[in-house]
Amino acid sequence: MIKLINISKIYPPNIAALRKINLHIKPGEFVSIVGQSGTGKTTLVKTLIGEEKVSGGKIIIGGWDITNIGRREVPFLRRQIGVVFQDFKLLDKKTLFENVAFALQVCGQTAKKIRNIVPHVLKIVGLEGKMKRYPYEISGGEQQRVVIARALVHRPKILLADEPTGNLDSINAEEIIELLQKINKFGTTIVLVTHNREAVNRLRKRVITLDKGTVSGDQAVGKYIL
Repeated sequence: MIKLINISKIYPPNIAALRKINLHIKPGEFVSIVGQSGTGKTTLVKTLIGEEKVSGGKIIIGGWDITNIGRREVPFLRRQIGVVFQDFKLLDKKTLFENVAFALQVCGQTAKKIRNIVPHVLKIVGLEGKMKRYPYEISGGEQQRVVIARALVHRPKILLADEPTGNLDSINAEEIIELLQKINKFGTTIVLVTHNREAVNRLRKRVITLDKGTVSGDQAVGKYIL
């Protein structure tokens, strides 16, 4: 599903954010990527979604070589990779339904298809009864669920969650991790970038550790060890 072949990322004048990383993430895997601040996690995320280009090596996602992806192709990549960030980035003046629908509207989907898809993804995240509410009327955990629903509207093969529990208390954080596990059981590949030690240890899934831009650990059934 995701192949990183000897990738590096060098920022001027000579700062190595990523150093010759080789990784293979298979379809349907649930992988946690951990590491202290400044170890290259954010840079890695940006290269996977086409926001940054690597300085060397090759990135292949779902058989598609995105190493030198052009700007016009990035939106098509983002439909294969659903992205969830720590910052919810919801539109305050739109209802939950409208927030999720917006991701389809910008792609030119018909109103009929939007009416079918949006309730479905909101049901997956447990918010089918709150579609008419606004972001300020729900909790932080529920707002993150809306973000996940929005990321699912294109039925992506991969869901990339970058610190999705960073702004949540322990209870809401646990619920978000459980939701990601539920989505993974549908067959979606999950890549979780996190500092949440408890969540990683409880998952007992594959753990990739970054240190100074390199892969310092790759455990099939791992723990958060730094």
